[in-house]
Amino acid sequence: MTHDLSEDITGDQESKNYQNKSENTWREYFSFNTDHKVIGVQYMVMTFIFFLIGGLLAMLIRAELLTPESNLVDRPLYNGLFTMHGTIMIFLWIIPFNAGLSNYLVPLMIGARDMSFPLLNAISFWILPPAGLLLLSSFFLPNGTAQAGWWSYPPVSLQVPGDQFINGEFIWIVSLVLIGISSIMGAVNFVTTIFWMRAPGMTFFRMPVFVWSVFSAQLLQLINLPSLTAGLILLLLDLSFGTQFFKPDGNGDPIIYQHLFWFYSHPAVYIMALPAFGIFAEVLPAFSRNPLFGYRSVAIATLGIALISIFVWVHHMFTSATPGWMRMTFMATSMLVAIPTGIKAFAWTATIWRSKLHLETPMLFAMGGAAMFIFGGVTGVMLAATPFDIHVNNTYFVVGHFHYIVFNTITMAIFAAIYYWFPKITGRMYAEGWGKLHFWLTFIPANITFFSMHPLGLQGMLRRVSSYDPQYQGWNVIASLGSFLLGASTLPFIANIVGSWLYGARAVDNPWHATGLEWTISSPPPRDNFEKIPVVNRPPYDYGDPKYSFVENSNDGESH
Repeated sequence: MTHDLSEDITGDQESKNYQNKSENTWREYFSFNTDHKVIGVQYMVMTFIFFLIGGLLAMLIRAELLTPESNLVDRPLYNGLFTMHGTIMIFLWIIPFNAGLSNYLVPLMIGARDMSFPLLNAISFWILPPAGLLLLSSFFLPNGTAQAGWWSYPPVSLQVPGDQFINGEFIWIVSLVLIGISSIMGAVNFVTTIFWMRAPGMTFFRMPVFVWSVFSAQLLQLINLPSLTAGLILLLLDLSFGTQFFKPDGNGDPIIYQHLFWFYSHPAVYIMALPAFGIFAEVLPAFSRNPLFGYRSVAIATLGIALISIFVWVHHMFTSATPGWMRMTFMATSMLVAIPTGIKAFAWTATIWRSKLHLETPMLFAMGGAAMFIFGGVTGVMLAATPFDIHVNNTYFVVGHFHYIVFNTITMAIFAAIYYWFPKITGRMYAEGWGKLHFWLTFIPANITFFSMHPLGLQGMLRRVSSYDPQYQGWNVIASLGSFLLGASTLPFIANIVGSWLYGARAVDNPWHATGLEWTISSPPPRDNFEKIPVVNRPPYDYGDPKYSFVENSNDGESH
């Protein structure tokens, strides 16, 4: 059964919302600003632009793969397209968008006025636009952009055509180092804010799961990201300054780079996925009117995923001369991560079980993303098994699995978050009909596109190639047509968000009747978030329990 929660408003609430509007103007979003809400919007808008660019590159790749022959772009450009597509979507879309959403929400959710280090927060954002533009500028170099994939393994990444000091690989490395510095600065801010800036009464087990997810993901950034940054710096020294850390013809070891890269880049999957899981934990209870099932177990499982993910990186290297004992060890740890993720999936299912569901757009995206994560998780367990992983290594089965996680789960969760918190951020309601159209235009083509890659991989089609055996054309045509529809699905989303932000109906403070501190203040929030720092005496997700309430603190103390 469905019901439009946004219709349950009163004239008094609407009047209150007008009186408590945010003081931010549009000019502030284009300037250096230390307000966490402005910085959050800056992150989200900028990264969405890069998402559109990365999507266009993906459609060029799929256009090339419509036919077995390489007849649309030459092979160096094709290599550059898939290198830049992967780099942009991971490092300039999902990870920084999650940072922007977290920037906006975490202080509101824990009862803080801002992040711990507002100036550092602003600096960490303003590193990203120049880094992203620098990365894109490599398309205009004589020999083009980097062509070694988003993983940039040596010795391939060290085989740069021509003899130019400034080349596509050089720019790629510098851009990634800058992005990494930005992420480390942000991680320091998030961990400090969540640990020290919580409102009185906001114990760890009163924090929303989204905050738990951000906390766990940012701990991974602090622990694992320095290894990638160090590896990239060593790679740059090999590329441009004559060192031989990874050069096999100079007593270097390219396998060491793979260890440094994957020690971060597998946990990076959970750095991307954990906030998505947190979004599901906020949206599903709100639109099923049920408390989150097994809240404490879900919170502990969030930290468990982060902990286990530190010890699984070698499963990306089962075919890299990895000794047998290491294969078996990391096969076991890779499968172990299924336990805490299974706890989350069970909790989501139990939360909505036999509920009166309110199928607004955020709920559709959350349910769709959670369902597709189940499929991506099953294929992930398959890939954790060493014999199967070796069989499908470097095939489209891996590509299909990965995109079921990064697009069909994480990007779907991001869309759920945008629709869910859009009234809070903008003070406007989006158009529900356009939102549902966007969901179906995303959900169906996403499955057409990425499911088709699994049989291709099982049949043996290699990834990263621009020409292939004609026997694979059928599934490739299906995948490519699905990708074009998927690209077109962003058009109603853009029209809806831009039009609603400018002309949408005024939103009340809490259009979804959700729990959480962010829903107790005006839409959009005032500059200082809370007139008085609240005292929290209720658990999260207490839907239907009238005995709990938020209490305004009599003094203006910052945190406990």
